[in-house]
Amino acid sequence: MTNKYIIALDQGTTSSRTVIVNDKGAIVAMEQQEIEQIYPKSGWVEHNPMEILETQLTTMKKAIKKAQIQPSEIAGIGITNQRETTVVWNKFTGKPIYNAIVWQDKRTAAICENLKEKGLDNHVNKTTGLVIDSYFSGTKINWILENVEGAKASAAKNELLFGTIDTWLLWNLTDKKIHATDYSNASRTMLFDIKNLYWDDTLLEALKIPKSMLPEVKPSSFHFGNYELNGVKIKITGIAGDQQAALFGQTCFEKGEAKNTYGTGCFLLMNTGEQLQYSKNGLLTTIAWGIDNKIYYALEGSVFIAGAAIQWLRDGLQMITSAKESEEFANLVPEESSVYVVPAFAGLGAPYWDMYARGAIFGLTQDTGKNHLIKATLESLAYQTKDLIIAMENDAQTTLISLKVDGGASANNFLMQFQAAILNTVVERPKTTETTVMGAAYLAGIYVGLWTQESIVLHRKIDREFTPNFSSEKRNRLYKKWQKAVKRSMNWEEL
Repeated sequence: MTNKYIIALDQGTTSSRTVIVNDKGAIVAMEQQEIEQIYPKSGWVEHNPMEILETQLTTMKKAIKKAQIQPSEIAGIGITNQRETTVVWNKFTGKPIYNAIVWQDKRTAAICENLKEKGLDNHVNKTTGLVIDSYFSGTKINWILENVEGAKASAAKNELLFGTIDTWLLWNLTDKKIHATDYSNASRTMLFDIKNLYWDDTLLEALKIPKSMLPEVKPSSFHFGNYELNGVKIKITGIAGDQQAALFGQTCFEKGEAKNTYGTGCFLLMNTGEQLQYSKNGLLTTIAWGIDNKIYYALEGSVFIAGAAIQWLRDGLQMITSAKESEEFANLVPEESSVYVVPAFAGLGAPYWDMYARGAIFGLTQDTGKNHLIKATLESLAYQTKDLIIAMENDAQTTLISLKVDGGASANNFLMQFQAAILNTVVERPKTTETTVMGAAYLAGIYVGLWTQESIVLHRKIDREFTPNFSSEKRNRLYKKWQKAVKRSMNWEEL
């Protein structure tokens, strides 16, 4: 029997990657290429869509060569992507009319304020599951149409197409034939009705976006179209936004299962099943994926400062020379110390939502040393994650089953053990932390019959399980002190 492979394209904020996975779910080749970050003005972030396409194609060809496989052995292609980043292009020339506006870009803040003044907050939340913010794609499309010369006229003549990065790649990979996206990416545009599964006319009208620009929305595991390589047609059968792909890659298939990605910030997603759950705590409601004619939803929360707090220890305070050292120094502190660090360097997100909060250190005594500060900074990542999980459990009326972790800081054993203890929940770290690309590969492989969701769960190998080791009295005492510390760091501007 011929070996079969899945190609997973991972188009991220800083690089384009291609990973090739064999039919046993093992990675056999990987290629990566950085992309240029363009900053035309303060708060503006752009990418060149042609560079995104070229780097993605280059890494794919290099990975296929490295793996020494034939096009006929490739069963399918999966795509995962930086979410919300917006491309508008001319469908006749195939050329973008402006650079891609990246999810981090803040230029549309005034457009967002205008939508709020029109009283659209509630409609946006109930229809899209999101909040009005420059983070999402809708206001970025409006900005391009209003500010790029000739864009409005071209849109009126039905000449322009919009896509998030998955759509831009798909359109080019299918030789400009297929203009589509999946439910997970559509749910991040601030234009999509996540309950009724169609583009919302009220929001399109408010942002003056012609419906003709928008892609068709399909399930995440679906035959989107074909990529032709050396005369062989390869099916493109999986698409999901990066955080949803990571949730799938971590096999969080059951209601109440969650994953946390410990990166610069933390992205925490909990599967809420086929039931759409609105948040009362400022979390986002999003589509996790569409598969087997069913839609699965998730609640999503973000910690603004996670790995960035460890960078602060290294670069700002120069207490450590590498992130890895933080574990070593934290372990030198006696079991419990009274020091708390609240890393509110950019304000506080859910569930506090205080943009005026500032970072603070509490509980200093004369014998406090750098090890105490390092330990307290690591603990703050776990406390902030607990804040989000409590909000999620309240919103979803469900209890966390386990927390599956990935991202750079998940390698820190001290942090993972403290996370399990403060949550009173098992924390699972997989052997393969490439959960995002695996999610894209799995969605593609399931469609072509390479795997089932049940067999994927068997593929997943756990590197280490961290089990709770605090008494309920200790856990509650420590967490109450954290909540007091947070309260005292809030409303700093009013002091």
